[in-house]
Amino acid sequence: MSGRVGGRQAMSELKLRRIVEHNQRLREDLARPRVRVSEASASLIRYCKTTKDHLVPSVWGPVGRAEDPYGAQTKGCQCSVQ
Repeated sequence: MSGRVGGRQAMSELKLRRIVEHNQRLREDLARPRVRVSEASASLIRYCKTTKDHLVPSVWGPVGRAEDPYGAQTKGCQCSVQ
């Protein structure tokens, strides 16, 4: 009969430990800095309007070869092998 009592106690301790860990995660979530949705949306819109995206030329216009970070790079070794 003492085996059952020890098993119950172990289960109770396990449940308590899980609850304490969950409580700690909730406290960490509560302490995380928050931003209002309206502020985050405005910031995202401002970023999209001011940051040039070379992959969307229909919006930003054609990109010169010198400006294109995704284009073929001509820098490097111009060696010839004989």
